[in-house]
Amino acid sequence: MKVDIIPAILPKDFAELEEKISLVRDFVKTVQIDVCDGQFTPAPSWPYKKRDDTFEKMLTEEEGLPCWEKLNFEIDLMVNKPETVVEDWVRAGATRIIIHAEAIGSVTEAVDMLAGRVEVGLALNIDTPIDAIEHYKKKIQFVQCMGIAHIGFQGQDFDNRVVEKVQSIKAMYPAMIVSVDGGVSLETAPFLIKAGADRLIVGSAIFNSDNFIDAIDQFKKLPYLQE
Repeated sequence: MKVDIIPAILPKDFAELEEKISLVRDFVKTVQIDVCDGQFTPAPSWPYKKRDDTFEKMLTEEEGLPCWEKLNFEIDLMVNKPETVVEDWVRAGATRIIIHAEAIGSVTEAVDMLAGRVEVGLALNIDTPIDAIEHYKKKIQFVQCMGIAHIGFQGQDFDNRVVEKVQSIKAMYPAMIVSVDGGVSLETAPFLIKAGADRLIVGSAIFNSDNFIDAIDQFKKLPYLQE
């Protein structure tokens, strides 16, 4: 079973984004950028945490996302009114865009705007029933299950309920790609892989490790240990 390991970056500014991407660019194909507006989540991240005009330059193609020639970018939009910003992230170079089912605004409109342009994912908080998938099942390419109680922060404790949630989604929608974001570590990953997770989004377990290259390598070996 092949499971994709995707580093997650929650950048306070563009400099941090550049730095962390430079660490992993030679070892992965896709990076997830967590985007927090400070409304859907308690605290904002780049580009909502305004420190420079780099994002505006991306929209006019004066600049691109770091290592855009080499990497794919998965944008996790932890924002309200996603329909007002998805176009910007397509223009900025997103390969995948994740919309949260609980967002205030029009999730349906945001998903429809992205159809056929990028890969679209629907994120579900730990307490959100999987019934939420039904309305979008023909419009999305994957589901992202949040493995923590409070999104928008890295390094939180893993919520074991997500393991059963992954199993339930796979039972109900066998062809649906399922990723898990939040609390993913070398200790929790085997349970998620066994439950049927296709992608593991890893933040602090990579970037807070003593050796990030070794951490990525250990994660990549996990799926094969399950066979």
